[in-house]
Amino acid sequence: MILNLTLLAQAISPQAFWLIAAVVVVLFVILLIAGIFSSYFSLWIQCQLTGADITIFDLVGMTFRKVNAKSIVRSKIMATRAGLTDPELTSRALEAHDLAGGNVQQVIRALIAARKAKTISLTFREATAIDLAGRDVLKSVQTSVNPEVIDCPPRGSAKDSLDAVAKDGIQLKVKARVTVRANLQQLIGGATEETIIARVGEGIVSAIGSAQTHKLVLQNPDIISKTVLAKRLDSQTAFEIVSIDIADIDVGANIGARLQADQAEADTQVARAAAEGKRANAVAEEQEMLAKIEESRAKVIEAEAAIPRGMAEAFRSGKLNIVDYFKLQNINADTDMRKSLAKSAKDSVTATSQRLA
Repeated sequence: MILNLTLLAQAISPQAFWLIAAVVVVLFVILLIAGIFSSYFSLWIQCQLTGADITIFDLVGMTFRKVNAKSIVRSKIMATRAGLTDPELTSRALEAHDLAGGNVQQVIRALIAARKAKTISLTFREATAIDLAGRDVLKSVQTSVNPEVIDCPPRGSAKDSLDAVAKDGIQLKVKARVTVRANLQQLIGGATEETIIARVGEGIVSAIGSAQTHKLVLQNPDIISKTVLAKRLDSQTAFEIVSIDIADIDVGANIGARLQADQAEADTQVARAAAEGKRANAVAEEQEMLAKIEESRAKVIEAEAAIPRGMAEAFRSGKLNIVDYFKLQNINADTDMRKSLAKSAKDSVTATSQRLA
């Protein structure tokens, strides 16, 4: 091909060659422009007819910046037709939000919903910040317009009621429904529904616990609602508590009586342990006394065993003669006889008393 162009340049004059080259370049530019218009003409026409203020060059730049041009155009058209006049809401701002990973159309729908509500102040900067924070900005606006109802405890939890005990010891089982409205100014960094549920549960338990009797709570369940609302539990959260309604309240067990019974049982166990300790000490002392008795008895036996040796020593030394020995034996025999007679008389008296009884 290069050889053919060289031959063509040699065959014609230089002026004609450059003229042909200029025509080729112009045709190439025209084809390029036609290709661009064929790709973005419909989007550009939509922008022009709706006043979206997006030029054909902006559309081409979006392609090079890897931005979804259709999404940007549709979002800008929605904002323009809805009458959004925020000066920060430009096509470049929409592109930046899309490149940051945000949902451009969701942000625009949220701004439109906030404008239609007429009671919500939401700017484009706030909406994009909420969206990039991972929150559903459209759902938050809808929750701000139409308050959401949260069950406390939530459905599917391990316990189906909040259990609290009044001062009289009676347990109450409570189910509550909390109506909340989204707080857009604290949506970024504010606590979520789990915190609201935990705080309301804590407030209900505290309110019932401060009641004098469970009957007072049953007669006026609104005591719980007023007490909980007065604590401003929605501070530093993404929601504003509108109302707290007691859906159900039941009487549970007598926790106070059970605790008293457990305390009495514990006291009994302590007293039993103390008595067992005293009994063990008494048994130990008894065993000690028995040991002392045995020790004394052993000493007596030892002393009695020394008597024959002493008598033998007395015989050998002449201090005791045979006559004295027999006299001693007679005295011992007489003593044994007297003991036997006394025992027989005592047994007879005992038997007679038993027969008379």
